[in-house]
Amino acid sequence: MLEISIPGGNILKLKHLVLDYNGTLACDGNLINGVKESLYKISKDINIHVITADTFGMVKDTLKGLPCNINIMDKQDQDLNKLLYIQKLGITHTACIGNGKNDRLMLDKAILGIAVILDEGACVQSILAADIVFTNIISALSIFTNPLRLQATLRI
Repeated sequence: MLEISIPGGNILKLKHLVLDYNGTLACDGNLINGVKESLYKISKDINIHVITADTFGMVKDTLKGLPCNINIMDKQDQDLNKLLYIQKLGITHTACIGNGKNDRLMLDKAILGIAVILDEGACVQSILAADIVFTNIISALSIFTNPLRLQATLRI
């Protein structure tokens, strides 16, 4: 578990990090440089879950051997299925990172929602639902190993 105290705010007790795949960890199905190393570092303190419709059919091979749970979802009702997934994990102990419209519900309901704007772009509703927005997935992932950055961004 990763515990982060936000000055003037909550104490986050994070057990799970739920990540969208395409547009978040990958571009056109290919993992973004530096993601593997970041996931290894983070996995020491938090359980990593990757949820995706696997549009390009590459997620299992691409993430093979990485310390993460892979959940391939049906292409229908992804927004609701992602929300149900984090609710089962426990929203008060779950952080999420995503970019698409189908990520907006989980970004809104998780104790910590992070939107990323990469080459694929990001849905405005997801950006508005998030607590933090990054333009680089490595920077977004680094807040889990450098919690002072998270504290500085979210303090009141």
